[in-house]
Amino acid sequence: MQSLVISIMGKDKPGLVDALAKCVYKHQGNWQGSSFAHMAGMFTGFVEVHVADEQKQPLIDALDAITDLSVQAVAVSNGEPTNTTKLTVDVMGNDKTGIVQELTSVLNQFNLNILTFTSHCESAPNWGSLIFKAKAEIAVPENFDDGALQDALEALANDLVVDITAKR
Repeated sequence: MQSLVISIMGKDKPGLVDALAKCVYKHQGNWQGSSFAHMAGMFTGFVEVHVADEQKQPLIDALDAITDLSVQAVAVSNGEPTNTTKLTVDVMGNDKTGIVQELTSVLNQFNLNILTFTSHCESAPNWGSLIFKAKAEIAVPENFDDGALQDALEALANDLVVDITAKR
C-alpha cells in the first residue's frame, strides 16, 4: 500500500468532495483522514489516502482530470511514530498586522513543530475592533517547559491571552 497526501483547491461549489471521494473509491483507495475549508469563495483542503501500488498512478491521473479543481498528490512513506508530546496553544488578542508571523516566530525559536494551525478574526462589539483568535497543535519534546513558551508568547503584546494545554 502506498500513502498519498492529496491537496485540492477550486472555486467553491457543491459536489467537489463527492468528486474526489468517487475518484478515490473507483481506484480502491482507503480514505484515512481529511481537512477541508471554505475561504474567500474558494474550497481547499487535503486528504490522506492509502492505495495499492498499482493503483497509485491511475488514481493520480484521474485526480488530475477532475475539472474546475486544482489537485496535487504526493506519495509519502509511513514514518516511524515519534515519542513527542502534543500541546494545544490557544491565543486571543487584538488583531494587528504581523500577529501570525510573531506567533510562529516564537514557536520556531523554541524549535517546535506546528501540527495544525487555525486562525480567524471576529468582531469585538464592545471594543470596536477585531479580535484575533488562533489555535495550534504543536509537537514538543518530553519534559518541555511550556511555562517558558507561555511567557514568550504573552510577551508579544500586553493584551494577548495564551492558554496551553496538554493534548490527550
